[in-house]
Amino acid sequence: MASYQDLLTRRTQLGGEFGFSPKYLPDFLFDFQRYLVEWAVRKGRGGVFADCGLGKTPMQLVWAKNVRVHTGKPVLILTPLAVAGQTASEAEKFGIDAAVSRDGKLTAPIVITNYERLHYFNCEDFGGVVCDESSALKNFDSARKKAVTEFMRNMEYRLLCTATAAPNDYFELGTSSEALGYLGFRDMITKFFKQEMGTGGLGFGRSKYRFRGHAEQPFWRWVCSWARAIRRPSDLGFDDTRFVLPPLNEVERIVENSTPRDGMLFSIPARSMREEREERRITINERCELVASMIPKDRPAVIWCHLNAEGDLLSKLIPDAEQVSGSMSDDAKEDRLKAFTDGGLRVLVSKPKIGCWGLNWQHCSDVYTFPSHSFEQYYQAVRRCWRFGQTNPVTVNIIATEGEAGITANLQRKAKQAEQMFEGLVSHMNDELAIDRTEFFTMQERMPSWL
Repeated sequence: MASYQDLLTRRTQLGGEFGFSPKYLPDFLFDFQRYLVEWAVRKGRGGVFADCGLGKTPMQLVWAKNVRVHTGKPVLILTPLAVAGQTASEAEKFGIDAAVSRDGKLTAPIVITNYERLHYFNCEDFGGVVCDESSALKNFDSARKKAVTEFMRNMEYRLLCTATAAPNDYFELGTSSEALGYLGFRDMITKFFKQEMGTGGLGFGRSKYRFRGHAEQPFWRWVCSWARAIRRPSDLGFDDTRFVLPPLNEVERIVENSTPRDGMLFSIPARSMREEREERRITINERCELVASMIPKDRPAVIWCHLNAEGDLLSKLIPDAEQVSGSMSDDAKEDRLKAFTDGGLRVLVSKPKIGCWGLNWQHCSDVYTFPSHSFEQYYQAVRRCWRFGQTNPVTVNIIATEGEAGITANLQRKAKQAEQMFEGLVSHMNDELAIDRTEFFTMQERMPSWL
């Protein structure tokens, strides 16, 4: 007969352990990486939310090899565009048998492919799957996102790896839990959140929600039952000595708008997002010419834009620049991104939603970007270059119009909020590790004296 303690344990919705004892923990892993891999293998289905440059690639390769040895079946690693080849190179460096497949063939015990090529593969052929940069899933169209979710649904072993599962992005945490086979996104909302009738609260689509009374701590405890988050090794109690970032210089450069918007007699700074977009379009020449005049002639640079017209003009104004645009085929995009990664291309122009996921560009320390209200896109775009392993100070030039001057302040506010929320997640995670490593309640219930 189940005890009251068993009932309380089931009600917590904490993810159990579905994995096994790891058989392969190589010496090339850092101490904190070894801990995370061992946890992920024992968990069986889990998320590793590790910041850029902390070695998610070797960790997922070691996890995949353990699953391969345990199940005797191949393991599939899904990556964003141009990251598959990078992952294969890392596997070769560490002596792990892995290879890229573009057409569904099982080329090695660990098969690496891009999300865009998933339709070539059969889920029944694999013992496990890794989603690299899993936060990129929410940027896919609904059909592709559904295909990835369905592919993983019956997979026994699953691993999600990302740097930007922001703790204040509750939507992403819910979809990650659902992809791993734990509490579904809608069930998560019902259990931990209450719809907010006012203007405050947390956004889920068009609705606003807030935590239910006393639900915030159980919510984070639930997240920590199936995920581990780390910005630096010390978050898990390890040494930070080898993981110190160089300085980051963020410089906002304002372009004056001398052309009035439609219906205006004088040029007036934008006050709404619609006006920002209009101002951005009528200042394309001025902004692109400023970027072209600033690009160094003797070292790599990356330029992030948001409009096709911006990318087309920049690639014409800058002699060594080549653009990765949405109209290109996936193969062409991948080849050009790889060319910049390998040093064959000096100046790259692209949109964040195309090329800002998972690539290692520590060879570049000059970043130029037009502003956007998306903190995640900005974070990822900067982190391609400003990441552990970068040896030079990184300069980010933010080219904004007068009406966009406030966007940088908005991004800084969001960055501060995300940092505070991450602090909370790490704190809850450490409490959970220290107090309850078995993921069961250890304190017995106490009856009040009046009973």
